Amino acid sequence: MTTTPPLVISVGRGALRESTHQVHAVVCKADGSTVRSWGDPHRLTLLRSVAKPFQAVPLVEDGVTTRFALTAAELALTCASHNSEDVHIAAARSILQKVGLDETALICGAHPPLLPSRAAELREMGLEEAAITSNCSGKHAGMLALAVHHGWPSRGYELRAHPVQRRMAGEVARWTGLATADLRLETDGCGVPCFGVPLISLARGAARFAGAVSKGQEGPRAVAEAMTAHPFMVAGSGRLCTALMSTAKDGLFAKVGAEGVYAAGSPEAGVGVALKVEDGAWRAAPPALLAVLRVVGLLGETAWEALEDYHSAWVVNTVGDPVGRISADI
Repeated sequence: MTTTPPLVISVGRGALRESTHQVHAVVCKADGSTVRSWGDPHRLTLLRSVAKPFQAVPLVEDGVTTRFALTAAELALTCASHNSEDVHIAAARSILQKVGLDETALICGAHPPLLPSRAAELREMGLEEAAITSNCSGKHAGMLALAVHHGWPSRGYELRAHPVQRRMAGEVARWTGLATADLRLETDGCGVPCFGVPLISLARGAARFAGAVSKGQEGPRAVAEAMTAHPFMVAGSGRLCTALMSTAKDGLFAKVGAEGVYAAGSPEAGVGVALKVEDGAWRAAPPALLAVLRVVGLLGETAWEALEDYHSAWVVNTVGDPVGRISADI
């Protein structure tokens, strides 16, 4: 495969191009063929939270959602990197209650909310340091539900040798097309294993997932439909995952991961998209994803205009004045 230059995200200040971020990206079909790529499509990439939709499939296929009457919104939350807004916290608590556990079972720890305005609100609620407000609390609640369903211990569910994590690894391998032994295992920010794969394997996985959705396969279909029907549960206020899935018209699903990783899939087009910002800058991922989607015909003009705040985000100074923009050179 011919290597092309990385996609460049420019950060402007006035008329000056002040900073740049390089992005590796690849678009694949479900048969594994490449539609287009930028940079190194084989770059080893830790999936981080991008893996969550893959990891939610066992909840459907193993019968967890049916047994515990999990709603589509709760299933969407298991795929989320959420803002710790009220609806997110309530859904995570609901999942735990349905499976007979409480917040003390969560090992994900606490961190400042991804939505900065929530910090003061959580302090007032007495939840400033609480695992239930972690952006990953939905994923962890889902993992605990899987453990309870199968009769596996809920304690230690984060450990690599635990049946839950072996199931997670198998699911990531299933969609990326790699052997479980070929997955690079590290520890995610929330304490569970995360998986490293070549970027092109992630794109192929997103494409296979999209293809399975279009064929009506129960697990992927339920997960993708939950995400697109309840996009607020996947992220929240001011977040691209929510805005994109609320705007797109063809069932397009998208999921962000830490350190500038993104994946998206279109069941209608049968393609998957994966990207990694070289320096991990969060601010570069949204314009990169939207630019790639537009170039390969997955984002129409109406949606592009509606998502301007994400593909051409303003740089704002400390007094609130717009002084530049962040956008893709493509």
